[in-house]
Amino acid sequence: MEEMHSTEEENSREEKNSAEENSAKEKSSAKKVSSRKYEIDMCNGSLLGKIMIFYVPLMLSGILQLLFNAADIVVVGRFAGNEALAAVGSTGALTNLLVNIFIGLSVGANVLVARYYGANRKNDLREMVQTAIATALGGGIILIFLGFFLAKPALGWMGTPEDVINHSVLYMRIYFAGMPFMMTYNFGSAVLRAVGDTKRPLYYLMVAGVVNVALNLVFVIVFHMGVAGVATATVVSQAISAVLVVRCLIQTDGAYKLVLQGIKIVPDKLLGMIQIGIPAGMQGALFSISNVLIQSSVNSFGSVAMAGNTAGSNIEGFVYTAMNALYQAAISFCGQNFGAKKYKRIGKVLLICELLVVVVGAFMGNVAYLLGGTLLKLYTADPEVIAYGILRMRIICVPYFLCGMMDVAVGAMRGMGYAIMPMLVSLTGACLFRVVWIYTIFQSFRTLECLYYSYPISWFLTFAVHMVCFAIVYRKLLKRSAAIAHI
Repeated sequence: MEEMHSTEEENSREEKNSAEENSAKEKSSAKKVSSRKYEIDMCNGSLLGKIMIFYVPLMLSGILQLLFNAADIVVVGRFAGNEALAAVGSTGALTNLLVNIFIGLSVGANVLVARYYGANRKNDLREMVQTAIATALGGGIILIFLGFFLAKPALGWMGTPEDVINHSVLYMRIYFAGMPFMMTYNFGSAVLRAVGDTKRPLYYLMVAGVVNVALNLVFVIVFHMGVAGVATATVVSQAISAVLVVRCLIQTDGAYKLVLQGIKIVPDKLLGMIQIGIPAGMQGALFSISNVLIQSSVNSFGSVAMAGNTAGSNIEGFVYTAMNALYQAAISFCGQNFGAKKYKRIGKVLLICELLVVVVGAFMGNVAYLLGGTLLKLYTADPEVIAYGILRMRIICVPYFLCGMMDVAVGAMRGMGYAIMPMLVSLTGACLFRVVWIYTIFQSFRTLECLYYSYPISWFLTFAVHMVCFAIVYRKLLKRSAAIAHI
């Protein structure tokens, strides 16, 4: 009887353990399905449908982020005055200059993660994710110090007016305190984009953005903190988005899972990220130098012109963000297909993304300009500021699709692993051109119209050269692939 009782207990325990194991397997399987449903196989099936699935959440994420950033400007312009509005806007070009090198590295991470994912190289993919997050944290810490110590001298060199500069310095120093959060979110979302996941970053931005707007209103209207309140709210919202994206990477059971204890820099992965990312970052930084020069020229027209320029450029940002999502699509789709050695699909990706960016850019750019007077009233009630904003939008916003076409061509080449060529073309065709324009044409015709015309002209010239370069590179790639296939 005792033996029978013992056997029954053992059977009962085995059944219980088996049930627990099955339950665990079911939960694990559910998690895997949950993770996979956010990923996109970019190497097989319809490209247009998958590009749209990738693009729409990414576009909404960017527009949502800009809406929350616009809330910063609207709140500070409405409740803290034109000087505060000009102060927040005048820091944009300098901030981009300091940040763009590290943002470029996140592009390198995006390309390599997409390539490893497309080639199913799981170990390389894991090491790339660990290296990307480690780089983000290190870069963020470096940027804290750069922002703090360079804010005042750099803004002074840019000719920021006396009635604005102290506000601008304060805003920059607080804003840069949140750089580790900003970098972590950017690198983490780059990893997710590379595997086709653009939905979860959208959800995280929604949460962080609502907090940002709420804190803006509390800090500026209730506590009268001015630009300091807006900057503090931004840092808090960036911290929230960073925590959410890291949590997502930790919880996934895909090959891109982040293991906190394993965060480290793998030298060959960092080198690969640098080879692609540094040229992209240098391009962004040098673009920012030309924009700093343009901002300095705008500053010479006074704080009212600065405020109008800030409001107008902020509205344009929505058009640019919608187009930039197609640049990101070109990088990820070309990267995955390059890793999978499906080179013919790369040409199709470029064509689809170029057509889409023309439609999106032309439609949104013209609508933004036509509604410019109404939209600018959200930022300020000053008719002179509104007039300056409309002037900028008429010259830059209407032909903005040219900028999108230029960027998509760059994205396709970066996805294929070409980093130096698009950098050199962009620096010559856009940055150098604008600098020469400022010191020649603008000196002869010192008007804001003349200054703004340098943008659309440089976009068209640079796009044309990029397309020639892509055609040469792509033809060589197809010939090399055909030669290997015949061996």
